[in-house]
Amino acid sequence: MTDTAEFPPDDDNGHESGPTGWLTPEDLASVRAQLPLVYVDAVPVRVDDSGDVVAVGLLLRASPLGNMTRALVTGRVLYHERVRDALLRHIEKDLGPVALPRVPASPQPFTVAEYFPTPGITPFHDPRQHAISLAYVVPVTGDCRPQQNALDLAWLTPEEACSDTVQAEMVNGQGALVRQAMAHVGRLD
Repeated sequence: MTDTAEFPPDDDNGHESGPTGWLTPEDLASVRAQLPLVYVDAVPVRVDDSGDVVAVGLLLRASPLGNMTRALVTGRVLYHERVRDALLRHIEKDLGPVALPRVPASPQPFTVAEYFPTPGITPFHDPRQHAISLAYVVPVTGDCRPQQNALDLAWLTPEEACSDTVQAEMVNGQGALVRQAMAHVGRLD
C-alpha cells in the first residue's frame, strides 16, 4: 500500500497535498500508530469492444535502495472525500490528466485488502500502518503517461501480469491484488 513507491509525503514540503488543514507528517505518523486508514487500490485495465480485459497497467518504480518494483495506482482517501473522487485523483496523479478512467457513479470494490504493519497476517503488508484498502478494476481509455515518481507504465496481458516473473516484481501484496482482480473479471482461473 503506497501513496508512492516507498511512502514519501504527497508534496515536496512533507505535507499532504490538498486543502489546508490536512495532517502534518508528525500528526499523520501519530494517527497511523493508532487507527487504520482508508485507501483505494486501482488496477488500471484496457478493455476490448466487448468489455473483456485485454491489458493491465502496472507502474514501474525505483525504491530508495535501487530496486525496481511494479505497482498499482494507490493512495489514501482524504477526509471529506468520496471514494470515487479518491480513485479519480490517484489515477490522474499516477497516470496523467488524460488517462480517461471509467469509474462508475457508484463504484463497488472487487475486494477489501487489509494491510498490516506486521508481515504475514494477510498477504498485504505496509510497514507504516494498518490500512484498509478498497480495490477496484478501472478501465482507462485515454493516453496514460507515468507521473510523480513512476518511471514507466507497462501494459501487460492479464496472463503476463499474473505470471510468477511479474508477481515477483510486486511488493507488499499488490501482486495478490492483481491476481484477485483478474479472477474477478474472468481472466484467471
